[in-house]
Amino acid sequence: MTGQTNDQTTIILREMLKWIKFAGMKEVKSVLLSILDTEQKKLAYHLSDGTKGTVEIGKLVSIGQATVDTYWKSWLRLGLGENIPVKGGQRFQRSFDLEDFGIKVPRLKAAPEIEEPRPAAETQE
Repeated sequence: MTGQTNDQTTIILREMLKWIKFAGMKEVKSVLLSILDTEQKKLAYHLSDGTKGTVEIGKLVSIGQATVDTYWKSWLRLGLGENIPVKGGQRFQRSFDLEDFGIKVPRLKAAPEIEEPRPAAETQE
């Protein structure tokens, strides 16, 4: 193939990809809504961007590490993400941003603030 043919092929493939993505948006949203049927699942999926492991996500979402691992396996089978290699194994990375589909991402619950003890002089008035 010549350079011009490669360029034309690339343009055609990009155009096809754009339309395939558009055509699948409704189906993807439907699957995401049915699978991510709790606030915890939505948040766990959103946090599964490949930068955090099961332990960290479990703590952030207040679920067990084994539950996160079960979610990841299920989401992988459904094509909602892929495994990426990390030191010591593999980690799930989501394929979709929930906000792109109009799905609200739950907020992380803030950790309770720990008040620093005041010196005795400040507490007595």
